Amino acid sequence: MKKAPVDDPSDDLSVTPPKTYAAGLPGVRHALEYSFEQTSVKRSMLTLLSLNQTKGIDCPGCAWPEPDHRHKNEYCENGAKHINDEATSRRVTRDFFAKHSVEDLDGKSDYWLNQQGRLTEPMVKRPGATHYEPIAWDEAFGIIADELNGLASPDEAMFYVSGRLNNEAAFLLQLFSRAFGTNNLPDCSNMCHESSGTGLGETLGIGKGSVQLEDIYNSDLVFVVGQNPGTNHPRMLSALEHTKKSGGQVIAVNTLPEAGLMRFKNPQQPSGVIGNGIQIADLFLKIRPGGDLALFKMLNKLILESDAANGGGVVDRDYIATYAAGFDEFAAQAGDITWEQTLEATGLTREEIEAVHEQVLASTSVIVCWAMGLTQQKHGVPTIREIVNFLMLRGNLGKPGAGVCPVRGHSNVQGDRTMGIWEKMPDRFLDALGTEFGFEPPRKHGVDSVGGVRAMRDGKARVFVGVAGNFVRAMSDSDVTEAALRNCSLTVQISTKLNRSHTVTGATALILPTLGRSDKDVQAGREQYVTVEDSMSSVHRTHGKLSPASKHLLSEVSIITRLAQRTLGDAPAIPWAEFEADNDTIRDRIARVVPGFEDFNERIKKPGGFTLPNPVNSGIYPTPSGKALFSINVLAWLETPPGHLILQSLRSHDQWNTIPYALNDRYRGIHNARHIVMINPDDIAELGFENGDQVDIVSVWDDGIERRARNFTLVAYPASRGSAASYYPETNVLVPLDSVASGSNTPTSKGVLVRLEPAAEQVSG
Repeated sequence: MKKAPVDDPSDDLSVTPPKTYAAGLPGVRHALEYSFEQTSVKRSMLTLLSLNQTKGIDCPGCAWPEPDHRHKNEYCENGAKHINDEATSRRVTRDFFAKHSVEDLDGKSDYWLNQQGRLTEPMVKRPGATHYEPIAWDEAFGIIADELNGLASPDEAMFYVSGRLNNEAAFLLQLFSRAFGTNNLPDCSNMCHESSGTGLGETLGIGKGSVQLEDIYNSDLVFVVGQNPGTNHPRMLSALEHTKKSGGQVIAVNTLPEAGLMRFKNPQQPSGVIGNGIQIADLFLKIRPGGDLALFKMLNKLILESDAANGGGVVDRDYIATYAAGFDEFAAQAGDITWEQTLEATGLTREEIEAVHEQVLASTSVIVCWAMGLTQQKHGVPTIREIVNFLMLRGNLGKPGAGVCPVRGHSNVQGDRTMGIWEKMPDRFLDALGTEFGFEPPRKHGVDSVGGVRAMRDGKARVFVGVAGNFVRAMSDSDVTEAALRNCSLTVQISTKLNRSHTVTGATALILPTLGRSDKDVQAGREQYVTVEDSMSSVHRTHGKLSPASKHLLSEVSIITRLAQRTLGDAPAIPWAEFEADNDTIRDRIARVVPGFEDFNERIKKPGGFTLPNPVNSGIYPTPSGKALFSINVLAWLETPPGHLILQSLRSHDQWNTIPYALNDRYRGIHNARHIVMINPDDIAELGFENGDQVDIVSVWDDGIERRARNFTLVAYPASRGSAASYYPETNVLVPLDSVASGSNTPTSKGVLVRLEPAAEQVSG
């Protein structure tokens, strides 16, 4: 067995110049080094050569789609790390829990906890106990069922879902929750792309992207906004390489000069190994945090002005007349934004914005991609609506090489929502679910992630069940979130590996270990597979290849079906045992409930699966008017008082979601440290500090509560003026629970007003 680290490493910062390209041979080397640290060469090669293949393991990392013609090494550096982090040979046994109290584990870092390895058997922390101890599966299910059935209302329970969950288990979980009587189904999308679903749903009638890989390859112009593909979705760089080689252009809009947006050395191509690779961004706009709405409003004003100056022909009036509504009202107010406002909000120059405008006019097909740099802003929803306005003006929807492309950062987060993991699913879904299974689903909307924390804090929710993920570290306002979970009578975590959500517990706490994406799942003598949906609505199979980490593990399907049976009995009459025995039976029911999944079991057998239809690409907009809707979005941006900065939290390169794989951020030149804050050197000087100073970061909010992240080291970095950047989840403590995006309730992790103070406690190494 590979040995886990005994000591919890502390920061020992060194800084090197940021990289000017992504991947290349260093990416291959780092991927293999981490893989071989975690498990054997044989197991590593088995997972890697199966990763993202048609009959292999779908990467449990990001949700970027696979091309039709796949390379035998169809994975990126971080995907390789992630799959072999899951396939690790390290094990967390009952002896580990006997050695470490919950209090001891709560003092460990996210890195250390993850490095201990795979969970191996169910564990319980009983009321008043200091340690977890082993528990049989049947007793564990009994504790949960008794607690659930003893609640005064089903709405006192909540079932949180992370995007790692597969379609079949997600469908069963929402079925169980609704049969139990609650729509309390918060998920990780509440914290990331909820703004995308809200903005797109309001304007186009569907909260998903409209493009496919072929569109990316053949687009004249691709915007990459608020997104760092070199770290968070590295295989996207291969698609942008196609764009460039086909003659297309790329415009990057970001607060930091990310390596992957500058140059890409594709390790699968000779030019990426011995050459200089390919330049990705033709224009790089280093925008101020929260300035994106002003940018797109000004671009829309310039398009309308160009149309007027040329006597028409710039705005696609045929598209607008046929497919859109609200244009006249939109156009009447579009000219209200001024250059003075735009330059202040964006921090850009007029020449930069006019260069973008000229490139837009020269392009017959445009795609706008974005990620959490937009969605986690206070004004994320109106920004996305303004992007839709931008695309509609020149008819860049529903045609090849054009459209909206929200890039999800978590495998199957989109599929979970399709399967019904949402606190406010529409009546048409609930009607179909009730008809199929013979019960009346609840209609009252449930709580999202922010609402769930409030409910637990206020004593309105007593049971928290987390399926995959690391809720306590993913959520904003860490101190409030931790106190809320500790206020529960029961917390349950269904997990593959140890994380901080196991150390922040209710009076009773259960850890239920489950199979990973890489593990084989055999039921009734037959090997099972599950399915996932990627960012571009492609649904395909994933097959585990490794023997399970322990004989005591159950699949997520098995855990949910057994818990449902124990809790609900025969009312309503849902065949839970049948579902556990054969995933085909689950897919048969999905086919009758979820639109687009007709004949699911047959269509999924096709290599590569199938793509769900997007009505936008057929000129159909399922809005109340049946048209795509122009919207009027009031200009707003984050104004920064003197002596303050706008903080955004982000991942390091050696990190997946809440879990660091190392204390490095190789592309940004940060090594052996997590508690750093990157700030433009001119801002450091203006604030009276020096590079390398230790500071406390204090968030400024109007509730009178001081939120402080202590002992962070200043790193001079070429960030946009007035901004600061630091790592998630360490700075989640600074994001107030009530600081949310308008319309979506997403925590505003990309727009936190902060000030810096000399560190109250000077620490070393």
